[in-house]
Amino acid sequence: MTPRRYLPSHAVLRSFESAARHESFTLAAEELHLSQSAISRQVQELERIVGTELFRRTGRRVSLNKAGHDLASQLAIDLEGIRQTVFRAMNAGDQGGVLRIATLPTFASRWLIPRLPDFADKHPDIRINLSARVEPFNLRNERFDLAIHFGQPDWPDTRMEFLSDETLLAVASAEFIKRYGIVDTETLAEAPLLHLETRPFAWSDWFSAKGMPDDRVYPGRCFDQFSMIIAGAVHGLGAALLPSYLIEDELAAGALVLVDQTRTTTSNKYYLVTSPDNVPPGAGIFAGWIKSRIRQAPVSGVP
Repeated sequence: MTPRRYLPSHAVLRSFESAARHESFTLAAEELHLSQSAISRQVQELERIVGTELFRRTGRRVSLNKAGHDLASQLAIDLEGIRQTVFRAMNAGDQGGVLRIATLPTFASRWLIPRLPDFADKHPDIRINLSARVEPFNLRNERFDLAIHFGQPDWPDTRMEFLSDETLLAVASAEFIKRYGIVDTETLAEAPLLHLETRPFAWSDWFSAKGMPDDRVYPGRCFDQFSMIIAGAVHGLGAALLPSYLIEDELAAGALVLVDQTRTTTSNKYYLVTSPDNVPPGAGIFAGWIKSRIRQAPVSGVP
C-alpha cells in the first residue's frame, strides 16, 4: 500500500489541474487566487512525487509533455467522477435521483431550458443537471446518463436515437430589409451577411440551392456563436441564416422577419445519445418527454 505521506495533497492536484488545463502557471494562479510561485512550487512537488517532469519549460512558457498530458487526462476524469459522486450524494434523498445530461449550450438555452419546467412539474422526483458539450465524448468516463448531439449518427459505443432535423431560415430585421431594398435573392446577395465560423459555407450552399453561381463569394461579418449572430441580425448588422428553433421568440415579436420563404434542411440532425447498456429509468422517462415536446414544438420548424 502506498504510504499516505507520498500521496499528493488536494492543493497540489488542484494547482496541477489548473496549470495543465491552461498550460500556464500565470493563468492558474489567477484562477486559484494564488501567486505564480505557489503554483510553480506545487507543480514541482507533484513532479517530485511522481518522479518525472510534467511540463516542458521554455523561458517563461510551459507546455505539457507526454507524462503531464497523460496525468492531466486521467486526473480530469477522476475529478469529474468526484464531482458526479457529490451530485449523487446531494440528490440521494430524491426518489428519482439526478439525471445528468450533456447538451449543446445554444440548444439548451434556447429550446430545452424554457421547456424544462414542464418536465419538473410532471416528474418532480427527477432532478436534471445540465452540462455543455459540443463534441462526442466517452459517456461512461464522464458519467453522463445521456447526451443531446447535433451532427451525424457516428458517436462510437453509444445508442443514438433520432430526435429532429434542423431547418435554416434566412432572416433579418425589417429595418435592414428596407434599408438595403431586399426584394429577391439577388438583392439579398448584395446585402451584408452574417456568417458562423463553424459553418463558413452555409450561405454559399443556400444561394447555390437558389440557383446562384457556385463560385460566388458572399462577404460579411463573422461570429463564432449563434447568440452573437442573432443579436447582430436583430440590430441590423446583416441578414442571418439561422436554425428556426433559435429564433422563435424573435420571429413572434417581429424583431426578425423572413427575407425568403425557403426552408433548408441541413444534413446534420439532432440525436438522443445513451450508453448501449445500464440506462437508468430516468433517462427513459426524459427521452419520452423530449420526443413528445419535439412533436409539439419541432426543432425543425417554427410553431
